[in-house]
Amino acid sequence: MSSRASAARYARALFDVAVQESEPGQIEQELSSITALIKSHSDLQKAIESPSVPPTAKKAVVEALVQRGQFNSAVAKLLVMLAERDRLVLLPEILEAFQARLREQRKVLEAEVTTAIELEPAQQAALQQRLSAATAREVTVTTKVDPEMLTEAVRTVNERVAGVGSVWPVESVARTEKV
Repeated sequence: MSSRASAARYARALFDVAVQESEPGQIEQELSSITALIKSHSDLQKAIESPSVPPTAKKAVVEALVQRGQFNSAVAKLLVMLAERDRLVLLPEILEAFQARLREQRKVLEAEVTTAIELEPAQQAALQQRLSAATAREVTVTTKVDPEMLTEAVRTVNERVAGVGSVWPVESVARTEKV
């Protein structure tokens, strides 16, 4: 089984528990904070990822982190279980899968918009409103700039290309009134 599939299974189980026992948003914040903590401490990250560190040592480290962080019991149990099974390297993928389930529950779509030049905040807001209206769902927009696109914009919604085309001529993108 691939690591992505394993992470999805852990995330699904955690999400089911979160919906029944607590607030999924809180669980997501706790997963985010522990993932960020591990990434920000290179020695900790190396120890967690190293196959030469025995799972018992990883479990001891995780238990200490859980006690200091005062995590929700579901998150604490998941972290300890991952340490026992030497699967802590899956944590970032579990977080991603959990966040996807949370967005799905909240009916939020993620849209990635790539344009030839950077969009002004007013243009981003107008684009977000138009995508929300078109999909009848809340949409979060992430923008990327690719100068080689010239006059094209590519919209990716939930990992699918929603449209490709000359959405705005370059000169009209530069004006905030034309979105």
